[in-house]
Amino acid sequence: MANQSRYSKSSTNKAVIDRLYLTSLLAALSIVGVAWLDTALKALAKDVRDDMRPAITTKLPNVPGKSLSAVLVSYPPEGRSAPQHHAGSVFAYVVSGKIRSKTSATGPAKVYVAGESFFEPPGSEHLVSENASAQEPASLLAIFIADEGARLSGSGN
Repeated sequence: MANQSRYSKSSTNKAVIDRLYLTSLLAALSIVGVAWLDTALKALAKDVRDDMRPAITTKLPNVPGKSLSAVLVSYPPEGRSAPQHHAGSVFAYVVSGKIRSKTSATGPAKVYVAGESFFEPPGSEHLVSENASAQEPASLLAIFIADEGARLSGSGN
């Protein structure tokens, strides 16, 4: 009896099974947690503009009180901007990639590819502005004609 274990064979098997179950459960929760975190981080990244760089702002001498501003907007794959409105008129030229755009004045969303352009009339709401690709970055040059000193972009409603 000195060599006999303090635990019976069935309780030892139950402890092993319980440990395997707990280990499997923790592994599954870790995988789900990592997948959820990855999805959450990607969702946050989609709502952030990768880069918005002013290129030039100058007064228009032949149009008193107005200025011309150019801004290079770059989106990461699946990147997007929140709905917004812009001061004055905006001409957008797609420099690279594919941009999906929709304003309150232009009808359904449309995808524009590098070399194409679109216009946003004054007072329109920019409802969709996003990279149409999940793999490639995209950029556009936005040219604003607005009142001198105006804030070029503002959040939507």
